[in-house]
Amino acid sequence: MELEVRHLRALCAIADTGSLHRAARQLGVAQPSLSTQLRRIEQELGGALFLRARSGCRPTPLGRLVLSRARPLVAEMRSLVAEARAAAAGGTDLRIGSTASKALGGWLRRLRGQGQDPTLQMNVSPNALLRMVADGQLDLAFVHEVEGCPLRIPPELRLRVLVEREPQFVSLPADHPAAAATTAVDPRDLAGDRWMIDSSVDGEWDAVQRMFRAAGVSPLVQHGDYHTAGALVATGEVITVCQPTAAGPDMAVRPLRGDPIGVRLLTAARTETELDGVFPALEEAYWEVARLAPAYREWLEHDAVRQMATPVPALPPDLLRLPQTPMSLPSVR
Repeated sequence: MELEVRHLRALCAIADTGSLHRAARQLGVAQPSLSTQLRRIEQELGGALFLRARSGCRPTPLGRLVLSRARPLVAEMRSLVAEARAAAAGGTDLRIGSTASKALGGWLRRLRGQGQDPTLQMNVSPNALLRMVADGQLDLAFVHEVEGCPLRIPPELRLRVLVEREPQFVSLPADHPAAAATTAVDPRDLAGDRWMIDSSVDGEWDAVQRMFRAAGVSPLVQHGDYHTAGALVATGEVITVCQPTAAGPDMAVRPLRGDPIGVRLLTAARTETELDGVFPALEEAYWEVARLAPAYREWLEHDAVRQMATPVPALPPDLLRLPQTPMSLPSVR
């Protein structure tokens, strides 16, 4: 057996995820197949590369040695594939990957107005999208990182933060008692409701569980995708966590008291130049939908008041109706 790039990619995936199950999911292969492949690689190299335990896989000293040589080779191959694909396509299409966002329509519209021809690929997993950018399957990704659940960001990617912390709200049926609240909704007041959570979204279920534990509640939770959850909210069947820009005719979107769940919104690409070409349009599109979401706009204005005494502003000027200190967009890094 001779080692190939796909074998090195498999080793990197196991090390990055710390689990054969998660690595197999990331690579798009069955776990038994990946386990067999790992055994053959270890036989070829003459020793164990990972220690297997109930808590996951971690590299042995031999594994760390192999990984130190494998990672640069895999990164170079990704760059080669990405450049070759871009050249073959004539460099005209912009391949964007994204998790769900109300800003996508305005972003794509602005990019087309600039003469670009973007295509869009959606995925509930930010980690999967970041890996696709690193592998050259996408040019960039717009993703969210759930607070307390760091993303596995490939080291070759460049990042730019759109919002450092976006609070997550709750979506309620329009006739729900809490929908009439003029202040944030306490999670404890929703303990008797049926919740629906999409546990396939990276980090989402962990964050919701932390919120429940902190509130000292244990409500009934059903698991399903957020498209289904939105439809069931409208019929009064469930409530669900949602983005603050969410909207619908038969639902009410309200902030949660204490903002217990937050996400970081960021874009990732292989070069700063790629980010420079798309980021301003994304900023404009995001703040456009923020202005059109009443509950979020109110939250932002109140947050701006709280931020007045701090040197880092929270909002762009046109989101504020406050005449005091002018403010700018959130910092980009």
